[in-house]
Order: sequence, then structure tokens, then C-alpha cells
Amino acid sequence: MKDLRTFTTQQPAVMVQHPLYDNFGAIVSKEAARQHLNIAQAGKIILFFGFIRKYKGLDILLQAVQRLKSEIPDFKLLVAGEFYEDEKGYQELIDELGIRDQLILKTNFIADNEVKYYLCAADVLVQPYKNATQSGVTPLAYHFEKPMIVTNVGGLPALVPHGKSGLVCEPDPQSIMLAIKEFYELGEDHFIPHLRSEKLKYSWTNIVEAIITLSEQ
Repeated sequence: MKDLRTFTTQQPAVMVQHPLYDNFGAIVSKEAARQHLNIAQAGKIILFFGFIRKYKGLDILLQAVQRLKSEIPDFKLLVAGEFYEDEKGYQELIDELGIRDQLILKTNFIADNEVKYYLCAADVLVQPYKNATQSGVTPLAYHFEKPMIVTNVGGLPALVPHGKSGLVCEPDPQSIMLAIKEFYELGEDHFIPHLRSEKLKYSWTNIVEAIITLSEQ
């Protein structure tokens, strides 16, 4: 909206959230999703999803996992997405931190029809970005009604109201670790009503109505 107003101030305008894509299928149960991915039914699952690039902060999340080992029993970090940079550094960091047993690495190409299983298998999606404008993973989380932990960078906090559809933390290992602890203390069910409420902002009906209203002004 700010950019738009730099070259026109007279025309009516409204800012509307982009609707969610529904081509990834419907929500499946956590039990069915874990069975499909051959993941144990018991235990906590934290998800990192998407292409692995430096700015997305997977290295910070791995350091947070090391700190979580003594704080939360029986959890796994599920890393789902292709490496878009040298994998070696991450593998070395994993061994250096001694956290390989806490990880489930699915670092291959994930087809669209498989996406739902990763989102639905997890308790929470973590986006430990070091910098960002917005993220295509956030709408996915809304579509599958999955709570999020996002870092306080770019437009991420605006899309994830703190304490409602997720938690906002700083992009450092300690802050991320504390946010994950807080999530499990609050419980997944705390976030579901807020997720469903926020999700309404991302409906196709909402944007169609906004366009019609603008056209009548």
C-alpha cells in the first residue's frame, strides 16, 4: 500500500491478504500423517519446512535443538526440504552439536501431494529466518491449521499474531528454544481457534468481495 501511494493518491485502494492455495489437499490426522511418513506416533515433532537456504536460519534452529535436549524429553526436529546450498556445513554442525538422534532429515524434493503429510505430522512449524519479507510457508501453515513459531524479521510477525496463531521470537538459539518451550506449555489446542479465525482473512471470498467493493467506488 505504501508503494502504491507513491505514484497514486486519488484512486481507491484496499490492502487484502492473498488467499490460501488449496492445491495441497485437505487436512489429515496427525496419526495418519505420521504413519504415512513412517514416523513414530509417540513424541513431539517440530517442523522446519521448505528449501534450505542460509537466510532461513536452519543453523540457528539446530543450535536451539541442542539446548532443548535438556528441556523437553522425547522430541524430534523434522527437516523437510531440499538443500539449495552446500549440505556439508549443516551435516558437520549436526555432528558438532551432537543432535543427530533428535533429527528426522527428509532433505529431498517434496512433491505437492506429499506436502500435507509433513505439515499435519508436526505439532508446530518453526520459521527461524534471519531475514525475510514474507514466507510462502506461512499460508501453508494456515491452510493446515498448524501453529507457527516465527522470528521477528520482515513481515513474518504481522502474519502471525503473537500468542494467537503462533509465537514470535528473536532470531537466536536461546529465544527460539524458549519459544518452543512456551508452545508446549500452552499446548497446540491453545492456538487452533485463533488459527481458524485468522484463516478467514485468507479466503478467496474475502478478496473477491474487496475487488467488487473497489469497482463500485
